Amino acid sequence: MSDDTAHTPDLRIRWREALVAARGGEAGPDPLPYAENLLERWAEPQRKYHTTAHLTAVLDGIDVLAAHAGAPELVRLAAWFHDAVYRPDRSENEERSAALAERALPEAGVPERATAEVARLVRLTVTHDPAEGDRDGEVLCDADLAILAAGPEEYARYAAQVREEYGFVPDDLFREGRSGVLRQLLGLPVLFRTPYGAKEWEARARQNLTTELRLLEATLP
Repeated sequence: MSDDTAHTPDLRIRWREALVAARGGEAGPDPLPYAENLLERWAEPQRKYHTTAHLTAVLDGIDVLAAHAGAPELVRLAAWFHDAVYRPDRSENEERSAALAERALPEAGVPERATAEVARLVRLTVTHDPAEGDRDGEVLCDADLAILAAGPEEYARYAAQVREEYGFVPDDLFREGRSGVLRQLLGLPVLFRTPYGAKEWEARARQNLTTELRLLEATLP
């Protein structure tokens, strides 16, 4: 059993719980077909990092941060959709993922206002820059970026998987582009907005990013 396959039974349960909560007690269609469609998307062959393992990690992060959220069930649904459409050679993945949520969630019985909030949260992952006081946005963005604070081996595996997803990009161009991303992240006043993220993840994430950037800069022309 692959690592990704191992996550799927638990993910189906977590999808059902989030969807039923978002319905607000109202009846709706069977959640399972929607879970299966999303899991198929998260298992597409072009994905090396943005897989069900990443989805599980983001949901785990939301669980850690849930007390900070106003509507944790909507944040969890946003996690399911935030990379549901993912092509590493495209720039509109988040917008297409949000549009997918706007189509699927009303059909699945989620009220209009809740659907709009999920789509808003998905679009926020373009910048990972929630407005002050946007607690749900802070939780989703922190959970999505939590991999940056992983231990050295896990972070190295993440970086290698990102490189594999961009295997179509020549080495020199990838190093230049990735270095720019790392500098942009390191230039942010803060990476994590929740109290937990600021305390537990910020320093280690900056150390990981700095180490990766130094390694890349050592190989740049």
